[in-house]
Amino acid sequence: MLAPEQEMLDERKKRKGSWAAYESKFLSLIQKRKIEEAFLPKDLHDSCLLCSEDTPEFCHRRLVLEYLAVKWDGVEVEHLI
Repeated sequence: MLAPEQEMLDERKKRKGSWAAYESKFLSLIQKRKIEEAFLPKDLHDSCLLCSEDTPEFCHRRLVLEYLAVKWDGVEVEHLI
């Protein structure tokens, strides 16, 4: 539910697609999936979403958390860099 589709990932990583296009497609995807309804805030309470990116700037997990922070009250995000 929180991961991009393989084609989106391939376009970004293998074919060097733009971050802006990837971000737009991914945000549309998680909105379509209604991830805010698939999970309850308590399901992710004290959770850690790990990523292989060096910084959160180009991380899909950051997009997930920012999206959920708008949908749910009290979401706190801390990037471990």
